[in-house]
Amino acid sequence: MTTPTSRHALAGAAFLMATSAIGPGFITQTTVFTRELLTSFGFVILISILLDIAAQVNIWRIVTVGEMRAQDIANRLLPGMGHVLAVLIGIGGLAFNIGNIAGAGLGMDVVFNVDADPNKPVIAAMISALIALIIFSVKEAGRAMDWFTRVLGFVMIGLTLYVAFASNPPVAQAIHHSILPQQTDINAIVTLVGGTVGGYISFAGAHRLLDAGIKGQSALPQVTRSSVTAILMAGVMRILLFLAALGVVMTGAALDAGNPAAAVFRIAAGTAGYKIFGIVLWCAAITSVVGSAYTSVSFLRSLHPVLDRHAKTVTFLFIIISTVIFIVAGKAPVPLLIVAGTVNGLILPVALALLLLAATRQRIAGSYRHPRWMYMAGWLVVAVMGAMAVKVALGW
Repeated sequence: MTTPTSRHALAGAAFLMATSAIGPGFITQTTVFTRELLTSFGFVILISILLDIAAQVNIWRIVTVGEMRAQDIANRLLPGMGHVLAVLIGIGGLAFNIGNIAGAGLGMDVVFNVDADPNKPVIAAMISALIALIIFSVKEAGRAMDWFTRVLGFVMIGLTLYVAFASNPPVAQAIHHSILPQQTDINAIVTLVGGTVGGYISFAGAHRLLDAGIKGQSALPQVTRSSVTAILMAGVMRILLFLAALGVVMTGAALDAGNPAAAVFRIAAGTAGYKIFGIVLWCAAITSVVGSAYTSVSFLRSLHPVLDRHAKTVTFLFIIISTVIFIVAGKAPVPLLIVAGTVNGLILPVALALLLLAATRQRIAGSYRHPRWMYMAGWLVVAVMGAMAVKVALGW
């Protein structure tokens, strides 16, 4: 039986995962691939959602029954492997967070014109980082994070829905080519899956549920529903962005190579659309800052007892370091955001394989028996994503 507190935590975990996935890279990737694949990009989205669900349901369930964070499960399975996973995800999370800070600064600057130099909105980025620090500084940081991601998640979806209608996309044609595509792109599938459940993202909600005390076999039905809900929310946002971009590119309009998503919103809805883009970008970026910091530190804290005891301080430092690097290095370019999703796709097969192996070990999973169909679906994701990631990495 779920209590109001557990229902709040389950919803919060779903929104934390979904909004962690919907960052600046998510918006950029969707726009770029829509421009390249047109209506057939719907097929890529459909395949990526199916792979996302298979990966995420496995990860959340195994973490729940193991009653340990993913890196601790990996260490129990293969001593030291969890530390390797923690370092990889921590480094990847930091790299992503630089892009998130950049996106938050750019989004706020679009709305309020905070900085005189539009190419490097430093003040806006610093204000955004401060807001993230405030979220983690309150006494009930977990509940604050849940409400923050939930409210901004609804704002993003609502505003993007408006722009999708304004762009007047060929919906029937998009649905048709989502089932029978005219063309497809393996790199796009790897990038989308990596950007949605790769790296730290898929563990965000699972670790949040552990911190909320939701664990054990009795919690599996609720955890499974929450994990699927998270993917579907991210999928809805992906589809709305796809339709918004599709309506624009099908008219033959040229998109700005430096910021294609902004061009989509402006062309679809004029000056108001550009301001909406700023709000959507800021919401996507700041929630991703929160999700990246929380989840990356949830991995790093297992490296040493000092990090575990001072997890809140480490979280503050994670955000501050990301902001300082952005200020020194400048705005993350579009190619970097695309590559970041692909790199996350390389991490996913390794992490998922470790958890699937752990699910078969009684010393980790106890009496739990992982559903065979789910187990096979998980290994299918490992095989498909591993093969695709290698192919993309080697340029075959």
